[in-house]
Amino acid sequence: MAPRAKSTTEAAEPIRRSSRISAQPKSEPAKEVKKAAPRTKKRSADEGDGEDTTPAVKKSKAEEAAAEAPDTEESNEKAAQLASIDVGDTLPSFTLQNEKGEDVDVATLSAEKGVIFFLVPKADTPGCTTQACGFRDTYPDFTAQNFAVYCLSADSPNAQSKWQTKKELPYPLLSDPQRVLITALGAGEGGKTKRSHFIFEKGGKLVEKKIPVKPADSPKLALEYVKSIAAAA
Repeated sequence: MAPRAKSTTEAAEPIRRSSRISAQPKSEPAKEVKKAAPRTKKRSADEGDGEDTTPAVKKSKAEEAAAEAPDTEESNEKAAQLASIDVGDTLPSFTLQNEKGEDVDVATLSAEKGVIFFLVPKADTPGCTTQACGFRDTYPDFTAQNFAVYCLSADSPNAQSKWQTKKELPYPLLSDPQRVLITALGAGEGGKTKRSHFIFEKGGKLVEKKIPVKPADSPKLALEYVKSIAAAA
C-alpha cells in the first residue's frame, strides 16, 4: 500500500516553523563583568612582609604645633640651673655662645681681669645702639683699667654679629636666648631683658649693678665705678 501523501498544510508546516525560528534574533552570551581589583599601595623594595601598611593619620595643626614646640619642662629645668646672682656673689660657670657661635664659659672670663656685662633688650635698636656705642667709644678706658666688656642679650649670634659689624663694636657679644644668665642677674622679666649693666671684679665677684639704667648713662656710670675701684686700690 502506498504511503499517504502529506497534505499541503502538513508539508508547509515545517517550513513555517523553520522560518519563525530563523527570524528570531540570536541571543548573545552575557558578557562577563570584571570587577576592578582594589588598589594597593606599591611596596618599596626595602619594606618587609610584616611591616604595618596602615595609612598614617594626618595630624591637626594644634598637634603639629605641640610637636614642634620646645619642651617646657626641659626649658624650665635649664633656667633653674642658675641661682640668683646678687652683689657679693660669684659669677657661676655657665656656657653661652658669642657672636661667632663659639662656646664661652662665663666663669672663665674673670680669671685674669674684671668683667662688665651690659645688657640690652634687642640688638640694633635705637636705645640699645646708643648704649652699645657708648661702651664702644670708651672701650680703651675700660681695658686700661684691666676690665673686659661684653654685651649680653637674648639675640642670636647671627643677629649680634651683624650688629657688631655694622656699628664696629670692639668687644664680644654673648647670646643668652633662654635668658638663663640674664634672669639670674635679675634682668629678665616677662620674656624681656631689662637694660642694665653688671660689674664683676677679677676673680668673679659681683661688686656693682645698675638695673634699670638709661642707654647713655650706662657706659658713663660703669666707667666711673671702675675708676673708683682703681682709685681705692
